[in-house]
Amino acid sequence: MKKWVWPGTVVLIAASAAAHFLHASVLAVFLLSSLAIIPLAGIMGRSTESIAAHLGSRVGGLLSATFGNAVEMIIGIFALREGLTSLVKASITGSMIGNLLFVLGISFVVGGIRHPIQHFNIRAARSNASMLLLSVGVAFIVPAFFNASSSHVNMALSTVVAVVSLFLYLLGLFFSLFTHRSLFEHIEDVANDGDGNGDHWRLWPAVGMLLLTTAIVSVESEWLVGSIEKVGHLLGWSDLFLGVIVVAVVGNAAEHASAVLMAWKNRMDLSLEIAVGSSLQVAMFVAPVLFFVSLLFSHPMPLLFSRPELASMGAAVVLVVVLMMDGESNWLEGALAVGAYLVMAVGFFTLVA
Repeated sequence: MKKWVWPGTVVLIAASAAAHFLHASVLAVFLLSSLAIIPLAGIMGRSTESIAAHLGSRVGGLLSATFGNAVEMIIGIFALREGLTSLVKASITGSMIGNLLFVLGISFVVGGIRHPIQHFNIRAARSNASMLLLSVGVAFIVPAFFNASSSHVNMALSTVVAVVSLFLYLLGLFFSLFTHRSLFEHIEDVANDGDGNGDHWRLWPAVGMLLLTTAIVSVESEWLVGSIEKVGHLLGWSDLFLGVIVVAVVGNAAEHASAVLMAWKNRMDLSLEIAVGSSLQVAMFVAPVLFFVSLLFSHPMPLLFSRPELASMGAAVVLVVVLMMDGESNWLEGALAVGAYLVMAVGFFTLVA
């Protein structure tokens, strides 16, 4: 973590706290809370990596898989408490298409500028492609065709989807960390190779930093969610656009930067694992967990998405699967993915009217 990040993060936290307690405009509270969460997410990620390095690859892999999208989950929990179920589902959609199209696309472009053809582990890519098709096609798109007029039937269907998704996600972790670990060892070696990422913090300072940043992120998320509806009304933005674009970017900004940096260093296996692995975690872990959390509040969130959301997620998965199947990438493929994301972003913006 760069030294200049620490004072900058403290300044953003202090500014967002001042805006909240001094009752500044909702737009100021929203912007400052969003900006404060971004570096905090990076610190949480660095803390998790350091703890994982001390606990060994298998336990560390489970830890990373659990806390990889902790910021987004925290924001989602506070939004569910306020009854903003549409916003939460939109943020799930935004994370999926953002990671698959924008982050992976920018990574392909940035890496392709420096290295004309980049290669990655095709067997790991095929495994991730299968999981992607299942997570979106079977868990999200297929249930939409069985959408019933009865809310009880929809909740029952969502419960089955959530349970099956979590179970298959755990099977995927068992596959990558135990039975077929050799397929992913190259990614693990790259992640721990040089470039300063191997200089991990000591175990207990990393644990303390993770707990501290999690607590601060929780407070910032509460302020963010508390202002988001008013900001939407002020700017004329719908919950769908706020969730798909704004909240998704805030919750995943730190991961986005890491994926692009790894691509620039020609470490496409790790870049792909960050972008695609994060999408898988959102679809098969974060979404089911948020569904079960919603049951604890008076605003249950069925896992049934709107047609624009389903079309966007489905198109993103199909395009990325096609791009990954040859085990190579270049800047033109990245431009195709980024272009698709921009079209979708504009499409969601037009739904405001």
